[in-house]
Amino acid sequence: MTLEQGLIAAYVLDGRGGGKQIGWEAVQTWQPSDGLLWVHLDYRQPDVQAWLREESGIDPVVADSLLLEEVRPRSLSTKQGLMVVLRGVNLNPGQQPEDMVALRFWIEDHRVITLRHRHLLSVDDLRERIDRGLGPVSPGSFLVDLAERLADRMAKPIADVEDAVDRLGEQVATAESRQLRTQLSQVRREAITLRRYLAPQRDAMSRLYSEPVPWLDDTHRMRLRELADRTMRYVEDLDAARERAGVSHEELASLMADQMNNRMYLLSIVAALFLPLGFVTGLLGVNVAGIPGTEYGAAFVLVCVALVVLAVLELWFFKRRGWV
Repeated sequence: MTLEQGLIAAYVLDGRGGGKQIGWEAVQTWQPSDGLLWVHLDYRQPDVQAWLREESGIDPVVADSLLLEEVRPRSLSTKQGLMVVLRGVNLNPGQQPEDMVALRFWIEDHRVITLRHRHLLSVDDLRERIDRGLGPVSPGSFLVDLAERLADRMAKPIADVEDAVDRLGEQVATAESRQLRTQLSQVRREAITLRRYLAPQRDAMSRLYSEPVPWLDDTHRMRLRELADRTMRYVEDLDAARERAGVSHEELASLMADQMNNRMYLLSIVAALFLPLGFVTGLLGVNVAGIPGTEYGAAFVLVCVALVVLAVLELWFFKRRGWV
């Protein structure tokens, strides 16, 4: 079987930080004595799915778990090896960072298989380090190095969410209400979506450093523990950002309600002011016989003066009552 479309990259690592990129034919003829093999595949390709289930030597249940369309961050240790699912932020052009990309690992003593569909810059970072001779030297360091790259790429989007919440919080009293409400809602959705994936990733990281696999030494476990703490801080930062966004949203809603009440109050005062005036003018406008002043030339001026006096008296009454 050939994996021309499904194979993204393959390396044989030399155990000193470097590695040699190979093709699929070399992958098929690889032996553990050649060095640590890393195969990076696109799990959506049918030939990859067939190879993983039929020819990879991975337990069929584990293979099916690796090929699931929707997966949550997790880890599972078996006699053969370790299955790990982690997620990284989606930094591809035109995509939203909170639309996180799943990266699936299958790690054995001398072989590492990673699967993804969408592009991940963290994997590019690791490949660049291998080309420079600064890459992983063992399965344990491979897992830790790539997990650290994923965590590094998360820092900026989370910081952007926090900055956006702070900026919008400062604009609550001055910005256009409708536009600000939309922006606050968008930031809250981003924080909620990021947290939805990072919370189980925190649990997966916490479980990883206690997995009973021989190729994880004390240094690897310590680094994984630090990553778990770092992921927990990310989750706490997102919780704080979501709460601040909620407080700003409530403050904005309160300001909008106050503005609406002030406008309605002003309209009520105007309506109360013109209600007696409208009554008088409406009464005098009745087209029936007997309306006073119809034969008197100065009647219109007197009515206007009376209406002005009535309006002034109303304003004085409102002011005395503290309504204006």
